[in-house]
Amino acid sequence: MKSPRKLLMAAPLLFLLPLHALASPAYDDQPARHSNGHSCVGKLLLKTTCYLVVDMFGPDIIKLLSMDKNADVVCHTLKFCKQDPGQPLCHLYPLPKETWKFTLEKARQIVKKSPTLKYSRSDSNICSLPFLAKICEMIKSAIKNSVPFKDVDSDKYSVFPTLRGYHWRGRDCNDSNGMAYPGRRPDNWDIHQDSNCNGIWGVDPKDGIPYEKKFCEGSQPRGIILLGDSAGAHFHISPEWITASQMSLKSFVNLPTAITDELNWPQLSGITGFLNSTSGITEDSIYLRLRKRNRCNHRDYQNISKNGASSQNLEKFIESLSRNQLLDHPAIVIYAMIGNDVCNGKSDSVPKMTTPEKLYSKVMQTLKYLNSHLPNGSHVILYGLPDGTFLWDNLHNKYHPLGQLNKDVTYAHFYSFLNCLQVSPCQGWMSSNETLRTLTSQRAEQLSNTLKKIATRKKFTNFNLFYMDFDFQGIIKEWQKRGGQPWQLIEPVDGFHPNEVASLLLADVFWKKVQLQWPQVLGKENPFNSQIEKVFGDQGGH
Repeated sequence: MKSPRKLLMAAPLLFLLPLHALASPAYDDQPARHSNGHSCVGKLLLKTTCYLVVDMFGPDIIKLLSMDKNADVVCHTLKFCKQDPGQPLCHLYPLPKETWKFTLEKARQIVKKSPTLKYSRSDSNICSLPFLAKICEMIKSAIKNSVPFKDVDSDKYSVFPTLRGYHWRGRDCNDSNGMAYPGRRPDNWDIHQDSNCNGIWGVDPKDGIPYEKKFCEGSQPRGIILLGDSAGAHFHISPEWITASQMSLKSFVNLPTAITDELNWPQLSGITGFLNSTSGITEDSIYLRLRKRNRCNHRDYQNISKNGASSQNLEKFIESLSRNQLLDHPAIVIYAMIGNDVCNGKSDSVPKMTTPEKLYSKVMQTLKYLNSHLPNGSHVILYGLPDGTFLWDNLHNKYHPLGQLNKDVTYAHFYSFLNCLQVSPCQGWMSSNETLRTLTSQRAEQLSNTLKKIATRKKFTNFNLFYMDFDFQGIIKEWQKRGGQPWQLIEPVDGFHPNEVASLLLADVFWKKVQLQWPQVLGKENPFNSQIEKVFGDQGGH
């Protein structure tokens, strides 16, 4: 849940660390994650970055590795890693047999005349390079505003997949008409054109009745909107990108797409995902279930999530939400700030956690904003925070992908390394300090109780308000029933985020609970679904 800037700073390190372990040809990797197409901007950024990194740093890296210097030495020599005076030495791999000072001095002598060192300062990142500055600014703008980079008619919907395009919210069906977008009520029953992009329009020649009126009137269409952090956006770094034994050309086929989606995969998330799961389990996202329940809901999804998002900064990007009270259908909004109110990378993390009082104030501000923008008949569900002690309990003694080849880096080592660099996504839970882990969980419980109190006591005119626990222990039990292990539910590279399986299992728990306790939230099942499919097929796809 770190900020994009810190991820960019850390990215060279993550790709650098496995190089020293590359002792044999890479094996063919697993089948690639499915993508609907690569971003041209992403390809350009990746290609340019690769050429520059190889051209600028490649010779020095090769020199150092050929002299048996490990990745930690390379990182500190090129100043990607920095040790401030009085601070402990941050290292991931075992220290060299010689003293660290002597080893580092020898390494610096090897690259003493290198012209690249002026670019490798630890307070910089790849975007500081003049060749990439313009491209980075374009990407940063799309990320900052959380609206599509390519949006001709400025309706917040796009025909472009990444850079906040249709991976994040339903694909626009007419990017030259600002009044045609997913989620709106049909214009004149869409006799002449598809105004809400659900693929249903025209008139039935048999009886002269518009298809939208025949199939969708009274079916209670509704969209799904997520207000979330990187967990909701499905943050994912593929292990094969950093695991030497798994690297091949195929390993990086989806990297351009991932970069221009901020290393997130919203198209596969448990809330708004619209692609078939790559995980092998049969559960669908909440959006796909809503679509299956009523094909009139086609394309009506928005993933308004951001890496590093919390209750305290949501106001900076909530305006990217698209819903017109007069013109659009109601929506189900899931508020899921599940980590960053207690998670930070500070060495003294507890004082930086959100207090219940601050949470209450910001959540009320968010709900008032939603009440002034959501159509009447909408629903808002507040998600509680998890108890993240399961991270250390289930991962600390297992090998991280960076240490699997030589059995030298566990998650305990990895967590300690991130904490030392103060770039940990959650020092409170990713720590060997049991007292700190307990304090973090206690604060998370306090914040969840605050959300529950708000949902119980507050009423709004345009939506009903509910609260739901983030039942990670429940999905662990379900996964174990299927023969799985708890650690298999966590992203292997960052050792923190719920992975795709966990996200879909959480969606399953969510759906079943809503269906049982608040069925009105989901709307009716459309009896015309089979006819819609017969006439319109896949309704234009996603």
